[in-house]
This record gives sequence, structure tokens and C-alpha cells, in this order.
Amino acid sequence: MAYRRTERLIERLAARREDILLAARELAAERGIAAVQIAPVAERVGIAAGTVYRYFPAKSDLVAALLQATAEAEIAAIRTAAASAPGALSALAAAIMTFAARTIGGPRLVAAALSEPIDAGLDSLRVAFRRTLMAEFEVHIRAAAAAGHLPLQDTGIAAAAVLGALVECAIGPFAQERPNPIDRKAAAQAAALLTLRALGIADARARGLIVQAPSSPQDGP
Repeated sequence: MAYRRTERLIERLAARREDILLAARELAAERGIAAVQIAPVAERVGIAAGTVYRYFPAKSDLVAALLQATAEAEIAAIRTAAASAPGALSALAAAIMTFAARTIGGPRLVAAALSEPIDAGLDSLRVAFRRTLMAEFEVHIRAAAAAGHLPLQDTGIAAAAVLGALVECAIGPFAQERPNPIDRKAAAQAAALLTLRALGIADARARGLIVQAPSSPQDGP
């Protein structure tokens, strides 16, 4: 008679996999993608390294799952914030501010996932993450322009510039650790304000949009 996994066993296995991913996420948020190694992940979960390999046969499999979960969480956060906005321009501001808050004002997970060196075989996942983010920003830039809130512009280039500016603010030479939540929020708002100005929104209006835009904390994958 063939062995069949019970529903409880399936749930337990799924929970253990999530525990492993959470530990990997915490390590990446604290010290970057390079810190995601099997032994420290296992130690953080409180299991043997061999148990981690049962779920993720190689470190690259674990990092791939982490990148995928991170991408899904960030896109979901951006879409949720934009969907709650009352109009096209406020939706654009909400999308930008949400990403800025989670990338610049939060742990380094997202910035690391988008910028740190990883195995060549996984680089396609990072490229896909960047493209998805750019596409998300482009949707809102195009909608705001169509509604007459932005000057005519190449929305693809504009979206790439927005993403590039926000990521560089998180990882560039002037990026720094900000233990104070107020300082982190101020940095995220400054970066978001910069991108709105670059898109052609007058300063006073851009400031108002940033103040009103929601800024979500970093959630789990």
C-alpha cells in the first residue's frame, strides 16, 4: 500500500519550510544575501543542517526561494498601497513611498535582493524582480500622465529611473544605518520626494502627496 501523507504532516512540513525561509530572511535583512548559509539558518531555526537540505537541496535553492518570496511580498505591498489611493497621482505616490519605506526605511533585505552579488544561476531571478518592479511603477506613471498630472515622457525610462534612484538611495555610498525609525522614515520620504519631482510634479504638491502616502513596514515573505 502506497504511503500517503496526512493533512497534519503536510501542514507540519509546510510550517517547517516557512520557518527556514523566515530564518533566511532574517539573516539577509541583518547582514545581506551572503549571510544566507545552511548552517546559520539551521541554527536559527533550531534544527540540524541536514533537515534544511531536505527542504532545499542546495544553498542556491534556499536563496532562490527567498528571492521569489521577497519579490512577491514587495509587489503585493505596492499594489495594496496603490489600490487604496483615491486617484492616479496619489496611487503613484503611494507605490513609490511604499517601496521607499520598505527599501530605505526598513531592513536591508530588499536592497540586498536587488543589488548584492549572487550565484550566476540566480541572477535571472533578480533581473525578473527588477523588471516586475519597473513594470509596476510604469503602470502608475502612465495612468498619472494620462490623467494630466504629469508631463508627457517615456514612461519606461521614467520607471527605470525611479527604481534606480530608490535602490541607489538604499545601497549607495551615502546610504547609512538609521536605528531611529523617525530618521528612516525621513530618508524614505526624501527619496520618494526626489522621484516625484523628477517625474514633473511641482514641489509643494509632491510634498503633500508624500505626507499623505501610506508607508508600510517590512513584512515577512
